[in-house]
Amino acid sequence: MADKIGMMDLKLKYAGLEEARRTTGLRLILGAYPVPGPWREACKGIFYVKKISYMPVTAAGKDGSERELIDWTAQASAPVAIYNDERPRSTWIEQLFLAERLAPEPRLIPANADDRVLMFGYANEICGETGFGWSKRLLMVHATLTEPAANEAAKRTWTHLGKKYGYSAEAAAGAKNRMIGILKMLDDRLASQRAKGSRYFIGNQLSALDIYWATFAALLKPLPPDQCPMATAFRSFYSETDGEIIAALSEPLLEHRDFIYREHLELPVVF
Repeated sequence: MADKIGMMDLKLKYAGLEEARRTTGLRLILGAYPVPGPWREACKGIFYVKKISYMPVTAAGKDGSERELIDWTAQASAPVAIYNDERPRSTWIEQLFLAERLAPEPRLIPANADDRVLMFGYANEICGETGFGWSKRLLMVHATLTEPAANEAAKRTWTHLGKKYGYSAEAAAGAKNRMIGILKMLDDRLASQRAKGSRYFIGNQLSALDIYWATFAALLKPLPPDQCPMATAFRSFYSETDGEIIAALSEPLLEHRDFIYREHLELPVVF
């Protein structure tokens, strides 16, 4: 099981953007939100497995706006990984390559070319544009904006988020089937690996793909409160209720999530 790296108080100590910008080393702009945002938790998980220390940084500026974040990183989303005076890395694939360079072992990108192609292909289906996480966000935006009882503040927040994901009713219409297809594909891959005697998605050892699945599964069924003490108001929102999507979320996929967290990631999850 991975060793703990100084986060035992169950709460990250966030620096502000201005303070973080004056320092060196690795800084992860995460946003100080007590919810298991999947890109955020995947980024944290990759650096945790590699035992790379970092400064957690809030995403909001002193005035609560995104202006400081945009000024530093040229975009308005978290997570962002920034190492010394190198360019900010705001995409999952850039963050993975940075972690791999800073700590080559344990390797999370397979050395074998065929395995590497497989891993990045599956990972893109989870993390990439129109992938699993992207599609779930479209459904979350759609659910709020079409809910008559939703208050105006919630609608403003989710309208803003919807712009980042290219939301439209038409875009949301196909999201459910994409999620189901990806879940079935991952389940098939896991079954194939288990038939070969492997506990992992790729080869016989942990890869970034295992971390991506473990963290993105929170969009359908978060870990229990003792393992993931997220904000209570968000737990039901993160818990999937669509019967067809739940049917595609197989027990082996959930067991794999639990195995990866138990053996490789930090528990309880810290925010």
